[in-house]
Amino acid sequence: MTSTTTSTNRVTNRVLWGIQILVGIFFIVASAAPKFFGEAYAVEIFTQIGAGQWFRYLVAVLELAGGIGLMTTRLAGPAALGLMGLMIGAAFTQAVVLDAPAMVLTPAILFVVLAAIAWGRRAQITAQLPSQAG
Repeated sequence: MTSTTTSTNRVTNRVLWGIQILVGIFFIVASAAPKFFGEAYAVEIFTQIGAGQWFRYLVAVLELAGGIGLMTTRLAGPAALGLMGLMIGAAFTQAVVLDAPAMVLTPAILFVVLAAIAWGRRAQITAQLPSQAG
């Protein structure tokens, strides 16, 4: 490996960590916390969804776990994948259940950012898959 490749890998790793920390903090502070603390808008949205307030707490736990996972070395890749799934559910819910297609933009943007993190951390993801030893 050349020094240029090593330098590029270091820069890429640092950029990924910066993005992971920002997105992780977003999921913990701006997304999970309002759901945990029963912020009026969060309660209203989950009432409109009709699944019950337990679902608000479930989503909050998943967002908190994902946000923490993004800031953990071994879990960043799998956390990004899990949060991508959550963003698919959020976009579907906003577009179909809540009939608010304009609100799909936030989970769509987060999905793309999380996909970039998952791609950058794909070695972590594949390292945690069971081996196919014959």
